[in-house]
Amino acid sequence: MTAGDAGGGLPESAAAPDGPATGSGDAASDDGPGERGPDDAAAPAATDGPPPGAPSGAASGAQGATPADPDDTIAIRLEQLILGADRRYTPFQAARSAGVSMDLAARFWRAMGFADIGQVKALTEADVLALRRLAGLVEAGLLSEAMAVQVARSTGQTTARLADWQIDSFLEGLTEPQDSGMTRTEITYPLVELLLPELEEFLVYVWRRQLAAATGRVVRAQDDDEMVDRRLAVGFADLVGFTRLTRRLEEEELGELVEAFETTCSDLVAAHGGRLIKTLGDEVLFSADDAGVAAEIGLRLIETMTHDETMPELRVGIAFGTVTTRMGDVFGTTVNLASRLTSIAPKDAVFVDQAFAEELGRTGDAPVSEAAAAAAEKAAAEAAASGLTPELPTYRFALQPMYQRPVRGLGVVEPWQLTRRG
Repeated sequence: MTAGDAGGGLPESAAAPDGPATGSGDAASDDGPGERGPDDAAAPAATDGPPPGAPSGAASGAQGATPADPDDTIAIRLEQLILGADRRYTPFQAARSAGVSMDLAARFWRAMGFADIGQVKALTEADVLALRRLAGLVEAGLLSEAMAVQVARSTGQTTARLADWQIDSFLEGLTEPQDSGMTRTEITYPLVELLLPELEEFLVYVWRRQLAAATGRVVRAQDDDEMVDRRLAVGFADLVGFTRLTRRLEEEELGELVEAFETTCSDLVAAHGGRLIKTLGDEVLFSADDAGVAAEIGLRLIETMTHDETMPELRVGIAFGTVTTRMGDVFGTTVNLASRLTSIAPKDAVFVDQAFAEELGRTGDAPVSEAAAAAAEKAAAEAAASGLTPELPTYRFALQPMYQRPVRGLGVVEPWQLTRRG
């Protein structure tokens, strides 16, 4: 897979300044990639230069063109470096070369997060190949058309966030020193040239690893229904008083705090066998197949944050039940309940629901009740006094029922406070 195999981002310089226009029925006036008919004769004359508002350096053979801005020239060179090809096709030409209808091509491009650009020459051979591959999967019956659009959307959303992070954080940090006497713009090209193949290989490696893990979870599912609607432990961890912090801290300090919080949560969740679903600035959402794993993650998060003086207090809510998984996210009443439990939990505490407490009892990670635990300990002591070797239960966690309370949208719930069993 090359850097351009995913289709490449449509350059902002190629986008129409007022956004996508709607078709009027006249093929020659079409300004959106999804409105063109299949008739080849309807194809507009391709424009070699950018639309109004695009960088002058993108023009090809423009008469009387003003000298190109150096930054625009570097931007185009960077685009060619990353995509591995020059601009060659209009959207209509790319769709025709790929053997795909303009309507389907537009659906794929929009799903990947690319703007409508009219009929400007902004696409490359890689864009044609990406269309051909997606359409080929549909024609072969491996994916339905709707599923192919979902693949494009999930890939586009995930990689868009990754690309933004790399540019905003990674490259910015690497180009901070100016010891060479070069500007950041001048440093960027050779830096990207060196990093691109390494980051590309690393991206493919991580994706294959994640794909192997996800495939393993599907194979271990009990039945087909469990592949979509599964019983999971779902937890939220939320920073207390984050809104007040946003008013008190400088933007850079706030960004560093959020990054440290997300890094800590990501490391702890992964290390203990959970999955980080998403981060929301002051909150993270995680899941685990096993209630004991989720309980350990929740308590570890509290303990870690408590010992970090730079971090505000944390609260965690966890629920157990049927969860619908879709495009890497989780949905359903169990997720909503976990969120509500988080909102009512006191600082530095973990609240769980009744189903989660029962699951910990079923697996032997926590006693069904403290009375039952006391009875088991008494029986073990009596057995020991009689010369027998008793087997004491090895509970990891303790559960304390809290007062029932109404929760918005879910009625009255009885939360349980989760702690370690001393």
